[in-house]
Amino acid sequence: MKPQAFTPFTFNTTSSIVFEPGSARRLGVIVGRKLGKSVLFVTDPGLRRLGLCYPAIASLTGEGVEVTIFDSVEADPSLGTLMKAVAAGREAGATGVVGFGGGSSLDVAKLAALLLGSGEDLDGAWGVAQAKGPRLPLVLAPTTAGTGSEVTPVSIITVGEEEKRGVSSAIILPDVAVLDAELTLGLPAPITAATGIDAMVHAIEAYASKNANNNPLSKMLAREALRLIGANIETAVNDGGNIEARSAMLLGSMLAGQAFANAPVAAVHALAYPIGGTFHVPHGLSNALVLPHVLRYNMTDAAHLYAEIAADAFPHLDAQEGAQGRCAAFIDELADLSKRVGLQQRLRDVGIGEEHLAKMASDAMKQQRLLVNNPRSVEEADALAIYRAAW
Repeated sequence: MKPQAFTPFTFNTTSSIVFEPGSARRLGVIVGRKLGKSVLFVTDPGLRRLGLCYPAIASLTGEGVEVTIFDSVEADPSLGTLMKAVAAGREAGATGVVGFGGGSSLDVAKLAALLLGSGEDLDGAWGVAQAKGPRLPLVLAPTTAGTGSEVTPVSIITVGEEEKRGVSSAIILPDVAVLDAELTLGLPAPITAATGIDAMVHAIEAYASKNANNNPLSKMLAREALRLIGANIETAVNDGGNIEARSAMLLGSMLAGQAFANAPVAAVHALAYPIGGTFHVPHGLSNALVLPHVLRYNMTDAAHLYAEIAADAFPHLDAQEGAQGRCAAFIDELADLSKRVGLQQRLRDVGIGEEHLAKMASDAMKQQRLLVNNPRSVEEADALAIYRAAW
């Protein structure tokens, strides 16, 4: 038998991952020395109001670390918010950064660590592999199971009124990711549902990514992520206190993050960005709204790939014969899952009018860094057709 030929690839991920319920309460013991004596702690006002971050902060101060709390991160964080975080870190003489929260807080923490550590011009860092570094020591602790931001080299910031820009560089991967499922126990069902579907999208798009760096490790991680999330998302939504389901979701989200960090996402995300950027729909829900419609569009080029992973998420599809039939059933199951976990189903359900679709299609074309990874080429007319199908 002829040996299999493999395409060269590079796989980067977070160097240290701590996966343990209750680990955030020992944050100072786990990472205090790595961060130095002055930490910028980046979170959002809701988590501070709930007190979820205080055990982690107390653990840091207990190890002699001075903590400056920046709690002004909003959903789809703005450039202004990022620069305020950087200013707070400079004033405090920060020697390290902790990001504590959902993807927005982690994204702000990544770039705050970069700008505080390097002093570089952010305008020169946008895009892929443009950030020069160095950054400050960085630790990320997610409180949702969806973005996988704790293991991705990407940070997305809203610039101006609507445009989203990204920095993609291995430099902003954290030193340590702390995955504590206890932090996700209070997550409301709609957020659990949306972030869970978001993680599934990461795995699906990574598996089928046309990016030259798509690789066996990403494919393996994507499949395990789908297995974990598919088996546990409904339990996590309906029984939010189930620590086993919450742990499985957090681990699945992280694995999907590792997958797409190295085999980048594509048209689902590209078409989701105008929904979030213009209409302030949460990122996970934005993805869920267009997911089945993008996958149906991609079927001509990717049916065999979607068929390969269908039974990972939905084991009963293993009995479905033929790639086309299994792919179609997979897409239908994803759409039905979105309904079962209570997410809105149509663009009109989140306040988007039909008159907005043309501009959204135009805006989606700005996401060429993502569209180039899609299994099937997407032009503006195609994007408009997908939005119409989702409306």
